[in-house]
Amino acid sequence: MKRRQILGPVIVSCVSACTTLGGLWSTPEVPPVESTDTLYVVDTVRVETESRVDSRLEERVAALQLQLLERDAQLADLQHQLDATQQEVVRNMAKLQSQASRAEAASGMAEAEIAMVSLRSVPGGGDVERAEALLAQSNEEFNKGNFGGALYLATQVRALARSRQALLSGVGGEGLRPGESLFALPIPLEATGRSNVREGPGLSFRVLFTVEGGAKVAGQSYTAQWVRIVDEQGREGWIYQSLVRSREGT
Repeated sequence: MKRRQILGPVIVSCVSACTTLGGLWSTPEVPPVESTDTLYVVDTVRVETESRVDSRLEERVAALQLQLLERDAQLADLQHQLDATQQEVVRNMAKLQSQASRAEAASGMAEAEIAMVSLRSVPGGGDVERAEALLAQSNEEFNKGNFGGALYLATQVRALARSRQALLSGVGGEGLRPGESLFALPIPLEATGRSNVREGPGLSFRVLFTVEGGAKVAGQSYTAQWVRIVDEQGREGWIYQSLVRSREGT
């Protein structure tokens, strides 16, 4: 009995001491620190990466997506009208028994095949698929004996190839860079502010010239984050994608 009475206070004292030491050795509370925004500069524009989502940026992206859907619908409708018009021309040529001979149609189709080779070598755009469809229709009309319609469709293939090559000739003598794609048509753009235009798509390339905010330029092609542009003076170079926007009224 006496032994228990002696051990009781000892145990209580040990527990009390351990509790005190535990309080001394416990990890101190660290007050929360707000995350610091990361700042970096792309040419003349200061870019901020924030932990919170910019609602204005979200609204702008949503608006641009809606505009893109609208443009896609308009383009699809125009393409449908063009296809219908071309088919009407082909049918009329068959009814009128066009004066185009079998040899002329065959020659035109051979030239269209050659044009397809050059068209396939130019990346970007949906012209290859369209040209292949036209060439297939040309072969069908030729087999039906509609040589005028076959020649007309083959001519459309060659026209597509010429327009694509004209765009390629507008991107400078060095040709397309790795990963570069042509726009289907030159895109009317304007600078968002004073910006550098560089020799190539990257900050490591030297600055060729500078454009002021609102300067009108035309987008010729693009890579992941850079756009090849030509200004109103005919000067050509690369600009960071966020430094240009769609021109007002286009």
